[in-house]
Amino acid sequence: MKISFKKSRVITTVASAALVATAVIGIPSVAQAADPQCATAMFVTQCAGAGADGAPYLMIAAANFNGTVFIWSHGIRPAINIPATLAPVGPYTITNAAEPGPRSSSGDLSVVNALVAAGYGVAGSGFSRQSLNVKEALAANVELIAAFKKKFPTTKKVVAWGDSLGSMHSQKLAETNPDLVDGVVLACPAANPSDAMINYFGDALYGFKAFFDPSIKVGGYSTDPVTRQTEQLANIGKVLTVLGKLSGGLSSGAWPDTASPAGKALQAAGIPSRSALLLVGSMAGIPTRSKHVDGTSGPAGAAETYPLAVAPAVAILENMGTVGVAGSLLIADGELLTGGKVFDNSKTDYAARVASDRDIYSFAFSGNSAVDAMLGALAATPRETADAAAVAKIPGLIGLKGTIAKPTVIMAAESDEYTPASIAQWYIDGYDAQFAAAKDAAIAAAKSSRNYQAPVNKLVMLWAKTAPKYSKFTAAGSPDLGATVGAGTGHCLFTSAQYLAAAKMVAGAVNAGKFPIQGPIVTAAKKVGLSYDKKFRVPTFKSLA
Repeated sequence: MKISFKKSRVITTVASAALVATAVIGIPSVAQAADPQCATAMFVTQCAGAGADGAPYLMIAAANFNGTVFIWSHGIRPAINIPATLAPVGPYTITNAAEPGPRSSSGDLSVVNALVAAGYGVAGSGFSRQSLNVKEALAANVELIAAFKKKFPTTKKVVAWGDSLGSMHSQKLAETNPDLVDGVVLACPAANPSDAMINYFGDALYGFKAFFDPSIKVGGYSTDPVTRQTEQLANIGKVLTVLGKLSGGLSSGAWPDTASPAGKALQAAGIPSRSALLLVGSMAGIPTRSKHVDGTSGPAGAAETYPLAVAPAVAILENMGTVGVAGSLLIADGELLTGGKVFDNSKTDYAARVASDRDIYSFAFSGNSAVDAMLGALAATPRETADAAAVAKIPGLIGLKGTIAKPTVIMAAESDEYTPASIAQWYIDGYDAQFAAAKDAAIAAAKSSRNYQAPVNKLVMLWAKTAPKYSKFTAAGSPDLGATVGAGTGHCLFTSAQYLAAAKMVAGAVNAGKFPIQGPIVTAAKKVGLSYDKKFRVPTFKSLA
């Protein structure tokens, strides 16, 4: 139940050819934006600068620079300070520190080091705005590419890569500036096809409001900055409080004392709170496996009943810690940027949303009669209505076409609770249609030219599949949240080796003009614990199904 916002810092240490060069470089003021400060030590040149909007950036390349630079876009950071009283979410202080590569925000420079040592350049901006900042990131990345090419004029190829929201930045850069980008890596990608991500967070918060605490906000935040931030922090606190009370009532089925009248009626009917929790997860599409709950294991004495009756709800409980907090931050920020409410469930059919899960999780739902009762409670709860003018602005702020026009590697975890694997599936399905259309066009062209030119595959999808068993239990029979996180779970938990494998694949495709045949990709993926399986599918977003 933890969402982590790691504090970033300016990275001033990189390695080249197994040598570590250290240079302390300050970030220039905006007035010095066109003239970054650079230092060279041990054959490694590092530059720190600030863009036209004040966004700090870092650029690094060694003397053996091979002409290819990786432009990194970091993941989402909150746009508000979060106090320590909201642990484990806080404390967090807003930062726009630049990151030159993955994992560098925590001080892990292994990916940056390896790329620079291999002759690649790396660069990354901190962006002038945090949270939903696609417009700011696009401008910063375009400017950063120009700055890198000016400093390192032998630059020939540019790979845009990022994780989480940073993947949206990288894809947006490739879609809008195809002349600037030669390859793309999207790790744990974020996207909002047909407002699916807004619905994902909104549906989860609405369920918590309907059942567990009617004072939880799904939207409608104040336009006053101070008041809005207070409301966001209060909402996070309420979500965390409900999660704590649900955790305490998992075995007994007890409901939080903050439960809504509808929730209390369900409690009186003998429906355990964990069943309502699972229904919330089902209607939103939250994974039923989490970092410490595999859904198939059980503690001693309940090895058979626990996976059927309790485990799905426990996984939702752990995942909801991320979903509820992120939703409180992102929906409020979306309203700020659009000028009105952005989540709308006035016409949502929640019965249809959970229909496919009713039989699968019948025991955990406490039977079909309980499902009907819970759906009835939802039907009696007032819905949320968005502002049409605000909704119309969403595509301009975070919209993507999803078109794959450059060699692209996507990495996604099957049970990612923040940016669901459904996003990767959206990319896959879109590219399948795109490739089929290209093939049809090639066949049509061949009828007149008598020369068939097969389209070239531009997408490699690497899955971190969720392991079948990994749960550990305490002596009391509870999931051990201190145990090793299960493979294929969590958000952006890729290893350095996995990031480097993706980087190597896309760099090779950029230079060769195509990806290799399937065998080498399968082997390379397997070596780092990933899977290249073109037959593997995950469910689409519940709101798009």
